[in-house]
Amino acid sequence: MSSSTRFDDDPRVAHDVDLSSRSTYGLNARASTVLSVRSRDDLEGLDEVIEALGHPWRTLGQGSNVVLGPGCARMTIVSLEGEWGAMSVDETGLARLGAGLALPVAARRLSSAGWTGFEWAVGIPGSVGGAVVMNAGGHGADTASVLSRVALWRHGRIEWISASELELTYRHSALSDDDVVLEAEIRLVPGDPDESAERLREIVRWRREHQPGGRNAGSVFTNPPGDHAARLLEVAGVKGARRGGAVVSTKHANFILCEPGTGASEVIDLMIHMRDRVRHECGVTLETEHRFIGVEAPW
Repeated sequence: MSSSTRFDDDPRVAHDVDLSSRSTYGLNARASTVLSVRSRDDLEGLDEVIEALGHPWRTLGQGSNVVLGPGCARMTIVSLEGEWGAMSVDETGLARLGAGLALPVAARRLSSAGWTGFEWAVGIPGSVGGAVVMNAGGHGADTASVLSRVALWRHGRIEWISASELELTYRHSALSDDDVVLEAEIRLVPGDPDESAERLREIVRWRREHQPGGRNAGSVFTNPPGDHAARLLEVAGVKGARRGGAVVSTKHANFILCEPGTGASEVIDLMIHMRDRVRHECGVTLETEHRFIGVEAPW
């Protein structure tokens, strides 16, 4: 009996899944299997299910900062849904956020409840789990600045670890691809809901004025020490550069926009061009923020 047939009646398992709606680039990719984890009960025997499906696996959240490639057709994608999108906060300001919760949703809910310190997340189109893995941030703050501890599914077990154990630095953590973030606890402080709401509006306005909309995955490259990737890319003259359906935004040089049907190879070819131009014109080698699933990283 094939692994596909064995799991035909398992509601957690879907086969040959179109992934174009599961990434903010909207890239043309399909997964051999998507394994949906909707509750704590679904974690029981999860490692055995993954092994039985017979493919390499990766966790996928909101799909921002991610390039999905043709190799996904030979992979299992683990998706945290259902109760992993929940949120609670106690009277001390300790909030517990499910890993599948969208960051803008969490930021708005916490703000309206009178808790401050997470407003910066309103403009980041990712999930709580992805924010932990990448130490996402913006507007003078990041995940590390509020994170207390994290629940992980690791080698078939659930364990809580402190934020200090994650070794969070700029867009980096010590977590591996085998670690699945389940929940994050963050520390917040009480504040004026009206002032917090205005801060949210300011952040949203700033992003609309300075960053493009459309099908993008956020900043392509991290900022090198003492400089900004966008400035270097603009100096290098990459705005409007195109590879197939992937084009560098004319509004912000560190963003790539993708037309429907664009594939990972077009995005990667454009990334290589952008990096090469900056290295040639500015003498700086940029590093990417993006993660790659089902396709080899370009460097």
